[in-house]
Amino acid sequence: MADPAAAAPQSGGPSPAASPDPGPSKLLIADDNLPNCELLDAVLSEQGHEVAFAHDGAETLEVASAAAEQGAPFDLVLLDIMMPKLSGYEVCQRMKADPALASTPVLMVTALHETGDIEKAVDAGCDDFLSKPINGVELKTRVRSLLRVRHLTNERDRLLAYLSEVDDREKPPGAAA
Repeated sequence: MADPAAAAPQSGGPSPAASPDPGPSKLLIADDNLPNCELLDAVLSEQGHEVAFAHDGAETLEVASAAAEQGAPFDLVLLDIMMPKLSGYEVCQRMKADPALASTPVLMVTALHETGDIEKAVDAGCDDFLSKPINGVELKTRVRSLLRVRHLTNERDRLLAYLSEVDDREKPPGAAA
């Protein structure tokens, strides 16, 4: 399994310059089926992504939380619905309820095809879903779209922090916040 802290960003604070290429994205694949992990890894690693694995729901939360606590959260979690210990639905709900993980996009990858299963995934907070068997083009497209949103959101947050810092510096001494 890849080290979740390996790509911890080093920053001296916000800067007005545009962010450089965010580099490889960090993905967490959560699936208890090894062949599914290997397939997803083959497609996504080929795209230059750093991939880590979790094989049950509880481990998924542990790995995602540890990465966030180390300042190197995952950019995307690909989450199977039917896993031991905690289902993908439960994992997604807990991630979205945790402020440190709530902004991490979740792509549900599932063999379940019923409308009710998809509705339950959306209600749990997933950002998108993909049905098995996996179509490589569809997987790459959905991952690319979710990562684009993630990186734009990060850039917006970085710029807002910079503007706030500039605004604070321009206030006269003793001015109310």
